[in-house]
Amino acid sequence: MTLFTSTSFFFFAALAPRWTVGQYGYSTELGTTGATTPTRSYAPVFTVPASADYGKPVLPNIRDPQAVDPQSVCPGYTATNVHNTKAGFTADLNLAGAPCNVYGNDIENLTLVVGFQADSRIHVQIQPRYIGPENSTWFVLPEALVPAPIDEEGTDESSNQMSISWSNDPTFSFTIKRKENDDTLFTTEGTVLVYEDQFIEFGSSLPENYNLYGVGEAIHGFRLQNNSTRTLFAADVGDNIDANIYGSHPVYHDTRYFTVDGDGKNMVYAANATDTTARYVSYTHGVFLRNAHAQEILLKPTDITWRTLGGSIDLYLYSGPTAEDVTRAYQQSTVGLPAMQQYWTLGFHQCRWGYENWTVVEDVVDNFAKFEIPLETIWTDIDYMRDYRDFENDPLRYSYSQGAQLLAKLHANNQHYVPIVDSAIYAPNPENATDAYPTFDRGVEANAFMLNPDGSLYIGAVWPGYTVFPDWVGAAINGTGTVDWWIKEFEIWSKDVAFDGIWIDMSEVSSFCVGSCGNGNLTLNPVHPPFELPGEPGNLVVQYPEGFDLTNGTEATSASSVGYSQTHTSTATSTSTSTTTSYFRTTPTPGSRNVNWPPYAINNYQGELGKHAVSPNATHHGGSLEYEFHNLFGHQILNATYQALLNVFAGKRPFIIGRSTFAGSGKWAGHWGGDNESLWAFMFFSIPQALSFSIFGIPMFGVDTCGFGGNSDYELCSRWMQLSAFFPFYRNHNTLSANSQEPYIWSSVISATKDAMRIRYLLLPYMYTLFAHANRDGSTVMRALSWEFRDEPWLADADRQFMLGSAVMVTPCLQQGASTVGGVFPGVGHGTVWYDWYNQTVVEGVQPGQNVTIDAPLGHIPVYLRGGNVIPIQEPGMTTAASRKNGWGLLVALDGKGHADGQLYLDDGESLVPDATTWVDFHVSGSSLTAQPRGSYVDTNPLGNVTVMGVSSAPSKVLLDGKTLDSSYWTYSDPEKLLLLNGLDDLFPTGAWHARWRLTWS
Repeated sequence: MTLFTSTSFFFFAALAPRWTVGQYGYSTELGTTGATTPTRSYAPVFTVPASADYGKPVLPNIRDPQAVDPQSVCPGYTATNVHNTKAGFTADLNLAGAPCNVYGNDIENLTLVVGFQADSRIHVQIQPRYIGPENSTWFVLPEALVPAPIDEEGTDESSNQMSISWSNDPTFSFTIKRKENDDTLFTTEGTVLVYEDQFIEFGSSLPENYNLYGVGEAIHGFRLQNNSTRTLFAADVGDNIDANIYGSHPVYHDTRYFTVDGDGKNMVYAANATDTTARYVSYTHGVFLRNAHAQEILLKPTDITWRTLGGSIDLYLYSGPTAEDVTRAYQQSTVGLPAMQQYWTLGFHQCRWGYENWTVVEDVVDNFAKFEIPLETIWTDIDYMRDYRDFENDPLRYSYSQGAQLLAKLHANNQHYVPIVDSAIYAPNPENATDAYPTFDRGVEANAFMLNPDGSLYIGAVWPGYTVFPDWVGAAINGTGTVDWWIKEFEIWSKDVAFDGIWIDMSEVSSFCVGSCGNGNLTLNPVHPPFELPGEPGNLVVQYPEGFDLTNGTEATSASSVGYSQTHTSTATSTSTSTTTSYFRTTPTPGSRNVNWPPYAINNYQGELGKHAVSPNATHHGGSLEYEFHNLFGHQILNATYQALLNVFAGKRPFIIGRSTFAGSGKWAGHWGGDNESLWAFMFFSIPQALSFSIFGIPMFGVDTCGFGGNSDYELCSRWMQLSAFFPFYRNHNTLSANSQEPYIWSSVISATKDAMRIRYLLLPYMYTLFAHANRDGSTVMRALSWEFRDEPWLADADRQFMLGSAVMVTPCLQQGASTVGGVFPGVGHGTVWYDWYNQTVVEGVQPGQNVTIDAPLGHIPVYLRGGNVIPIQEPGMTTAASRKNGWGLLVALDGKGHADGQLYLDDGESLVPDATTWVDFHVSGSSLTAQPRGSYVDTNPLGNVTVMGVSSAPSKVLLDGKTLDSSYWTYSDPEKLLLLNGLDDLFPTGAWHARWRLTWS
């Protein structure tokens, strides 16, 4: 029997017991596909019934023919009592007619505050005017959780790049324009404002064929479709295309292209700019809604509509005018600058779910060394845990003593270890004295966990069984001990496990049942999840990449047969006799809210808000409901983990990779793309994912290289290992019981990996410098081509190529079976010079906007250098520590006028506040390269070589600080236009950046 009540949302599992083989302890057997498949040993455990996670069928309003359009029935508001302020104006907004109460209770009296907060930022805030019985259900996001930007001194409308006007015709609306060209950036004209306690709707018209980017997290192309809906509700759902997944980032960029006349005075909006002979200019502005509620953003052909299930309108517009300007302003003023990463985190990381014990982990590490593939960090998934519990290792398979020996060996070799930590805490069985779990006990003592409405512990289910969930909101708002407890647990665990960083998972926050299903059922703990794990009977991993059947016909046929059998059996046992679905709908109740099933149903992939997640009416200490804070759980656990690692590693930068994120999470952590699939499509989608997270202010991004779900193959893994070598976070990871996909599994992948890793490790100083800039000013690391080349509208949806900083362009092959790839070379119409990384010669004969066919045989990834850049490099080693001890080099890619610039950032690579830093500025002009160091960090590695590309003619002499270099130090290659200097080490005995120097050729 199951019991649901609208007030408590409890779920009691008084069910016929279902037992499975115990989930604790591993043995292995050979599965159908030849993969190693885990089987469980010893005690049987109760399995949470699958029905516990079904929830009620909810039809999203955007697909519901019975849904009411608020614009057709709601009255809007009228502005009165308008008062100018020093930096803006205020007004009262009063309901302009009878309340519509369509998806909640209308709030009749609102306050409008407009602020010109900075020269490039406008703030529009609309919230309830009164706090009292008539507005008892209003909510404004606490600044203790998400700080709001403040006004800069001396800013007003006259200095702002934008203007704002308002009207009451026929109801209140506002319009924001760019002063420079009178372009309307955001306007609510022609719509009515809807403001209810469980539903807010506002929007803006958009120009034809608009270019919007951001609004995530979602798996989608980089440029957003103009006939789609983005849902922001953190969900443990895997990487589902065009659906809400882990994070919530209510921010977008809007890029608009204009044709200009000869003198640049007249601009005309270019809706379909394909004429490569025309002259274009672009402007980008940004929009951020500081609201953490469940949201939908409707992208219609001519407008954008924002719908939220609560909160307030707290809107920020950034004028740009470039995408980089918007990103910088968003981070600098609003969400915070990205965390500076330790140098070692830019090395290669290896993980999988299914490393059964320390011995297997050590074998993997040894295999990387055997095949001479750099390995920086080994990771472990939930396999290492004692019965899937945080902060406790399995005593048999991952003992502390054996782990200490392995981790000491790793650290002696300057390698690192990162374990996973899940977001739910096991609740021990009260009738089993051997099931004691001190982490839980200490958490209860600290009031660290979420509650049911009646004050009892909210108990859901995750990997270890019935679990409780940390209450980060209670800690931030009401001062509970949650964060202090979390910090202490890491401190205790770190004494047994010498980890170097932390991987936070399941932080949406996920629960494998609807409601407080563990309440009254803890005597069943530990329990098995309500689904079969990969490799268990009926859930063998038999998926292979597209095209696998072309080269592996027999194995593909066998896998297909097993897959059909599994699907057919599953369907046969679960098919319903019903041919119709009875959807659950709710209507507003005057004076109250239904938080479990709001009247407006968002297009949540899981269905109702409480499915596979902690229920909306779970209660935080102090009385706040999870309904208001669901999208912030992942954000706040990253904050708490950051503080915990600062405590464990005093003075060092924490390294954290998290799954669920919100606006501003980048100041604490990086992000990986979640549970993708070993399919070519997901390799492609990794690029727009990464570019979107550049917009979101989380540059430390990467995906599960070669794919997480399913089986990879040598072709896909070869391409993917090379592509991910140019992502900031570089990790290979796959699922339990799938075929192994470490890069040494296939000989072809070994070769491809080594080639790409060599380039990456050569570029580590350049990448580290990009991160230093991101940390200091909010600039991006991975960049869209359109950001760097603003006057080429045909790049608006380019997401199969990308830039690493401003100097490196990557054009990966993303198509199965292909040996070539199409790519554009931006800027060539305005004199941009591109050099092939491999032969260091100029790319000739390309036209603006031309899609060029580029050779890309398997094992080769096309990489190009943009003229005008000086790129510092360092000879690679097997670890980043070894690389940092090697000699320096410079790649100088001259532009068409013989100029180039660049920078290098140096510090100790780990300190939160380094004692010493050095910046080196490089400049090339008039056949002269200068290096100018600034700072006190000492690097004693010499400069070994300099490669100058694009030197038009052979020099007769080369000088270093005015002294002629012997011809043994340099050569010139006429066909390639290359000046090569080698063996310079002895000329820099105290280090390459000890003092200013100049290299000239003539």
